[in-house]
Amino acid sequence: MSYSKGLEGVVAAETYVGHVDGENGKLIYRGYMAKDLAVNYSFEEVAYLVWNDALPNEKELNEFKKSLKENRSIPDYVLNILRVLPKETEIMSVLRTCISALGTKDYAWPPKIDQAMKLTAITPTIIAYWYRKQNNLSIINPNSELDHVANYLYMIKGEKPREDLVKALSAYFILTIEHGMNASTFSSRVVTSTESDMVSALCAAIGAMKGPLHGGAPSGVISMLDEISSKEEIEPWVRARLDKGEKIMGFGHRVYRTRDPRSEALKTVLQSVASKNNWFDLVLEVEKTTIALLEEYKPGRGIYTNVEYFAAAVMKSIDLHSSLFTPTFTASRFVGWTAHILEQSASNRIYRPQSVYKGPVPV
Repeated sequence: MSYSKGLEGVVAAETYVGHVDGENGKLIYRGYMAKDLAVNYSFEEVAYLVWNDALPNEKELNEFKKSLKENRSIPDYVLNILRVLPKETEIMSVLRTCISALGTKDYAWPPKIDQAMKLTAITPTIIAYWYRKQNNLSIINPNSELDHVANYLYMIKGEKPREDLVKALSAYFILTIEHGMNASTFSSRVVTSTESDMVSALCAAIGAMKGPLHGGAPSGVISMLDEISSKEEIEPWVRARLDKGEKIMGFGHRVYRTRDPRSEALKTVLQSVASKNNWFDLVLEVEKTTIALLEEYKPGRGIYTNVEYFAAAVMKSIDLHSSLFTPTFTASRFVGWTAHILEQSASNRIYRPQSVYKGPVPV
């Protein structure tokens, strides 16, 4: 047996959920390009596809939306938990605690799509509730007139969001639904392989996402853009960092060797918002200049913007607080996690890798 640190390059599962083609810059969900889904479909349609392996017809979509809306409310006993948790508790820890509390007998093995749908539906409500509590704002109940992403923004902001901003955030939600065998997805499949319940698997995934090496938010990109502040400052700012050998936030990806398809799709969607957001002009100019300078300093490396770069533009456009970046990422990824949980349970074998012992051996 060979050792691969971090399991890099090791194939741990076969999947029909999604595919990350880093060499060619493609992200595929159930046979569809994720970037096309983000531009042309709603979050509900894509969630249905990822869970059911087919896009919904009109009747199926309406029934699916209705089910999501009916499962947004937080049960009273979970509300009691939210009332007694220390106010300074970060949102990801609160979400992990509340999801864990939902693990009643209704979520027993084997996992089912309706469980996935209910947990996905309630997650934005928990996030919005805690955000508003931490900021001494009145709690906003779900609005049954609004779809999933629009309702999330409504519960956070307290007012019905503009359609263009909903479109931008919906694209972000869709593009972060699934991304291969990453740390959190693998964690969810490992727990599922023991025939534990869906809630337990999701708590493991949330714990992995909470780590800054995985769920790192685009706040660093926003800080960078705020620091540059004007087109005249772009080249000297970037050159100064590259001269010092520093990383430029939002550029480069461990998997993609060409343009990140998620970044490209977000850019396309955001261009419809650009006329209402002058800040986006700076985003585009920084991208253009930085890619050219990276080619100058690191020729042939092909370093482009990653999803965090244009995610930062989305977050800035909708004025989302940085404390909500990773929780928002998590709310979308519930769909991908649960799809992998369902797939693992359908053709299960418990994960049991080996380790290489490096300690002393008694004589």
